Amino acid sequence: MQTNRIAALFSGFLFLTLTLFSAATLAELDSLQPEEDQGSTAREIVGKLEMLHYNKLKLSDDMSEKLWEEYIEALDPTKSYFLASDISEFRQWRTKLDDQLRAGQVKAGFDIYNRFRLRLTDRLNNILNQLDKGLPAFDFTRDEYLELDREDSDWPASISAADELWRKRLKSSVLNLRLTGKKDEEIRDLLVRRYKGQLKRIHQQSSDDVFELYMNSLTRLYDPHSNYLSPRSLENFNMSMSLSLEGIGAVLQMEDEYTKVARLVAGGPADRSGKLKPNDKIVAVGQGKEGEMVDVVGWRLDDVVDLIRGEAGSYVRLETIPTGGDGTHRTILIKRSKVKLEDQAAKKATFEFSDGEKTYKIGVINLPTFYIDFEAYRRRDPNYKSTTRDVAKLLEELKAEKVDGIILDLRNNGGGSLQEATMLTDLFIDQGPVVQIRHANEQISRHNRSRSRAMYRGPLMVLINRLSASASEIFAGAIQDYNRGLVVGNQSFGKGTVQTMAPLKEGQLKITQSKFYRVSGDSTQHAGVTPDIQMPRLIDVETVGESAYDTALPWDRIHAVPHAKYFNLKELLPSLISKHQQRTAADPDFIFLREQFQFETERADQEYVSLNEKTREMERKELNERLLTMENRRRTAKGLEPYKTFEEYEESESEEVANIGGPVEIKLEKDPILNEAGYIMADFISLYDKIAKSPPQVANF
Repeated sequence: MQTNRIAALFSGFLFLTLTLFSAATLAELDSLQPEEDQGSTAREIVGKLEMLHYNKLKLSDDMSEKLWEEYIEALDPTKSYFLASDISEFRQWRTKLDDQLRAGQVKAGFDIYNRFRLRLTDRLNNILNQLDKGLPAFDFTRDEYLELDREDSDWPASISAADELWRKRLKSSVLNLRLTGKKDEEIRDLLVRRYKGQLKRIHQQSSDDVFELYMNSLTRLYDPHSNYLSPRSLENFNMSMSLSLEGIGAVLQMEDEYTKVARLVAGGPADRSGKLKPNDKIVAVGQGKEGEMVDVVGWRLDDVVDLIRGEAGSYVRLETIPTGGDGTHRTILIKRSKVKLEDQAAKKATFEFSDGEKTYKIGVINLPTFYIDFEAYRRRDPNYKSTTRDVAKLLEELKAEKVDGIILDLRNNGGGSLQEATMLTDLFIDQGPVVQIRHANEQISRHNRSRSRAMYRGPLMVLINRLSASASEIFAGAIQDYNRGLVVGNQSFGKGTVQTMAPLKEGQLKITQSKFYRVSGDSTQHAGVTPDIQMPRLIDVETVGESAYDTALPWDRIHAVPHAKYFNLKELLPSLISKHQQRTAADPDFIFLREQFQFETERADQEYVSLNEKTREMERKELNERLLTMENRRRTAKGLEPYKTFEEYEESESEEVANIGGPVEIKLEKDPILNEAGYIMADFISLYDKIAKSPPQVANF
């Protein structure tokens, strides 16, 4: 289960690595102390959370204990920085933090952080002293293991226990670098630069960094989407929301000392590459196809982002640790491009599919996000861009091309404008409610309605996956509740909450104030939308999605509202599912997808990693051989020439990524999910007349 023990999305100041504390360090490093206005800001945050947040939680001794645990885990998620004696000392504040925050006192948070900072500094100095004498003489023939998940472990009971833990961690770092082909001297130089950089950044930390981390440990108790943004983080947040950014199209966050991929911008370079995944960790960044790789472990988030951003058309190389697995590094080449809202506009394509007896022309509309140019809209520009306007135009074009059915592809669509989600639904249903919104004051609004007759009334399918969220879930849920079309794919993300920005004396508070509900009364929160027909899972729901957050608001339901039921789709589902299963049981691409997911799940479940070099090399060889066998089995079944070596397979993948650029195209040959969706749609159309004869009926509630 992925925990939400991370700082707010744009709080790039977690430089967590090592532990130890000495009197000598006290003289070197001044303690960080709260600034005068931070106490009043803390009181503001507490007041707004208690008064405005949907959850209506009041700070109490019980909440204080949870805050204490959350804050310490945010600092030390691997239980390897603090000693057990530190934790015992910190227990004096376990039930007092609520009273302190109400009084505008944040010193306890600073005291805990200063202890962490001092121990970290001393450990970094200790390791640098070791590296000054050369790379430690590790015995890589010894059979020993590093624990990957220490969530249920204890903090080191003594300095010697901490030394042993960090001996293994340093040994693992060295081994990982050896396995990339680096020589001992290169490894030593890289680690020296890494730890010196971390030491420098520790000295650059400010009280704002500590305060933001402490306050976000509080906001996460309410839900994972409420955050405190300091003035500096607010600036980064606003930059990320701008319409044009030159880079790779990835949202990053900090976890431990690593920069981690939170999500990919749909249609962006990283998304199109297919090589960078959510939860991957970025350890180094190189400019161009051959530029020096700069180690970024322990860097501030905004500094890492600055390295990754660059001029459109240029290349960046990312050295990553893929999510799950044994910590082996992988280098990815990505061509930067300008990531614009306009570039994520809806696009269409047509393809032909047969049900075995008749061939149908299917229109596909790909929608990466729910967008609207608010500025042009407010200016009353008649040509302003929006999701609904663009899709309406595409629908007219597809109808002119005489398509037999339409697939609306919302995979990886993380949401956007609620107004656009509502208006888009209006293109496919007649008048009626689209979504219910329950606010913190328990009032329910149903103003988001379809107000016109449907523009398109033919066979419809909505394609979703685990990364379809928020506005995507509202649209897909409405289509499903109205029985207007099939929903196909995977369970969606489950983000059914609404956030607003509340100003503070210093910075702003992003706070959850409302919750989405479908017209059926079911919330989209936590559970998301369950498809009528399931495709193979490509993303682990345990690590990605709303349910992966410990403090996510729960699923619940309210009263349904009257709405039409267009077709009796349940009558068709058994036949459609049966044909889908028969087709995919022997389909090479689907066999590969299922094998790939099983492969990645097994790697993610690994609890320990070997520190024996021969064992790791053997494991890597076996993994590569398994991947090659899976890919070649797929290629042979499709009549393609198999790869002779894993290196040939990797090289072909790299060349493909390097050639990615320009507008996103809808292609079937690289998209077995969309291809199968087309065959399901052909089956659907062949049965459509059976359910399309009667007018829609309004359900009774």
